[in-house]
Amino acid sequence: MIEIGEKPVLWHIMKEYSYYGFNEFIICCGYKQHVIKEWFADYYLHNSDVTFDFAHSGEMTVHNNVSEPWKVTLVDTGLNTMTGGRVKRIQKYVGDEAFMLTYGDGVSDINIQELVKFHNSHGKMATLTAVNVGQRFGVLGIAENNSITSFKEKSASDGSRINAGYMVLEPEIFRYIEGDRTVFEKEPLETAAAMGELVAYKYDGYWQCMDTKREKDTLEELWASGNAPWKSWE
Repeated sequence: MIEIGEKPVLWHIMKEYSYYGFNEFIICCGYKQHVIKEWFADYYLHNSDVTFDFAHSGEMTVHNNVSEPWKVTLVDTGLNTMTGGRVKRIQKYVGDEAFMLTYGDGVSDINIQELVKFHNSHGKMATLTAVNVGQRFGVLGIAENNSITSFKEKSASDGSRINAGYMVLEPEIFRYIEGDRTVFEKEPLETAAAMGELVAYKYDGYWQCMDTKREKDTLEELWASGNAPWKSWE
């Protein structure tokens, strides 16, 4: 819920998906989940002019209604649940269909429709977006056919790609998540990689995480300039 341009980074991510026609969201909530739920519950209050008529039982009128074509399901996935456990807990809302998954702290100008098209073209269980951002993160081993062969620690001397999120997953992935203590980037994705079922979508466009104040300040500056690379919507 950290803001860029007075809007939570979560909103920026959702606007990107929505621009490409994907408007149903399931949000894995944990720490301070009530803040996320209250923000969506009060979306009109945040984004529209509102009149409260206290002479008529506090009747509320929303002016210049600013709405999104979104269906948002907010799920309490536990305070201390690992990433895989959080994904497992939303299985009943996902159902038996392919779904997309990304992290709540990074923005990109990736074309979501092209990502889905790429996933559907190879017929494997999982696709993750792989970007090259230097050597701050653990890196991916990627074969010539784009299959991901390994996850490894970063090295100062190589320029390997990292997992940037923006995944497309078949429902079979749930089979490899044991429970709340499962780290999604470990057993589930490593198993998929060992099976030859994890494919990299190599992306060389804009991607930026927001893990530090310096990164937040950079994103704020880009937004304020009117030239935010990830802003594809009007």
